[in-house]
Amino acid sequence: MNRDQHSASRRDFLKNTSKIAAATALAGVFVPPVHAAEDNTIRVALIGCGGRGTGAAADAMSVKHGPVKLVAMADVFQDRLDDSVKNLKNEGYTDRMDVPKDRQFVGFDAYKKAMDCLRSGDVAIFGTVPAFRWVHFGYAIEKGLNVFMEKPVAVDGPSGRKMFALAEKAKQKNLKVAVGLMSRHSRPLQELAKRVHNGEVGEPILLRGYRMHDAAASFRSLPKPADISELDYQIRRFHSFLWASGGCVSDYYIHIIDNCCWMKNSWPVKAEALGGRHYRQGPEGVPYVDQNFDIYSIEYTFADGTKFIFDGRCMAGCEERYYNYVHGSKGLAIISKSGDCGAPSSIYKGQQPEFPPDYEARTAKGEKLKPSNILWESKTKPDEGNPYQNEWNDFVAAIRADKPYNEARRGIEASLVTAMGRMAAHTGQEITYDQMLNCEHEFAPNVDKLTKNSPAPLLAGANGKYPVPMPGIITKREY
Repeated sequence: MNRDQHSASRRDFLKNTSKIAAATALAGVFVPPVHAAEDNTIRVALIGCGGRGTGAAADAMSVKHGPVKLVAMADVFQDRLDDSVKNLKNEGYTDRMDVPKDRQFVGFDAYKKAMDCLRSGDVAIFGTVPAFRWVHFGYAIEKGLNVFMEKPVAVDGPSGRKMFALAEKAKQKNLKVAVGLMSRHSRPLQELAKRVHNGEVGEPILLRGYRMHDAAASFRSLPKPADISELDYQIRRFHSFLWASGGCVSDYYIHIIDNCCWMKNSWPVKAEALGGRHYRQGPEGVPYVDQNFDIYSIEYTFADGTKFIFDGRCMAGCEERYYNYVHGSKGLAIISKSGDCGAPSSIYKGQQPEFPPDYEARTAKGEKLKPSNILWESKTKPDEGNPYQNEWNDFVAAIRADKPYNEARRGIEASLVTAMGRMAAHTGQEITYDQMLNCEHEFAPNVDKLTKNSPAPLLAGANGKYPVPMPGIITKREY
């Protein structure tokens, strides 16, 4: 079995699959008007112009159910906004962009200015640091905008409760809400979920998920340089800080956790977990000052007692694993062979794929061998192989047809279940879903009031280090 752990990112998907060109985007598609007595172009504002936001904007402009045009952009940092504009133009989206300088906004209030450029029924993309999700979502609902928001959508109990209330408001206003858990739009995983729910692997008795690789993105951080403010530093290094992103558990591991819960067709009711910090010195012996553990091992328990084990690790030189499984009473399902949703998904008789003894030698000669006990393997239409694009095609199709479409509640639940595992590791306690949801520790209670000159929600100690979780010592909150 191929265990290549390096999944394609959103940008890799765009490069490795054929873009749906504007010339073919409308072929054979009936496009009803969205705005009465106006053109049927859906206008989009991008709030948060990093890699994820830029990728989402590209997907939006590549939908089957066009036309879609990017008309406004916003970010806290000028350089990120400038890079996003340049990258989108370089990748061939110029004809679907109308973002002059007076619709490019910078600052903590830039999100309002960008959304003010839209009409009711248009789309706001939130690719910002997750801590701001509830702030931006609330304003979008006021403006009557449909929303695409990246995951996670909540980082602690209080932000989860706020998001649940906002999700209900969006539902009442018939706004369409998409959440960037793109695996839910992976056609192989959709077909596998149907088969698992129909009993083809029997009753699920164990689920396993792994994401183990070297440190990625801003997982680790060295002390703040002198030429940047504390707030700007923490936002730029958001994976390192729990208030900003929920740390690596919430940001990295949510997809695998969500996938396994989807296959089980329920959310776990509690979690126990282990974790620790090991190699916490950077180049030349300078210590890392972020809040993440290097390893996490989470045992989730569902209401019927079924277990789901998730292992995460960010360490160089160790074996890399990035895939997940369902073990059932009748057999095994491989959800993703690599990455968050790497095709093909498959089902086997028994609890492991069975290969002939000379498998490696024969495959080395170019033979394509499948396990002798395979019962099903997914196949995907060529134009539906990119789950990032699928989620946008599905989202915009719902907007065009005015069909109910609100992934917010599911995204909040996935975010809280992931945070539940994180809190269990950080406190050394068993944490239930209700405890996570009702926890009063709000990491950044005044995030909606931040300005360029505000102090950061997290302050470093005299030694330049930030508070870190201390399992068994600090047990009612995470730090």
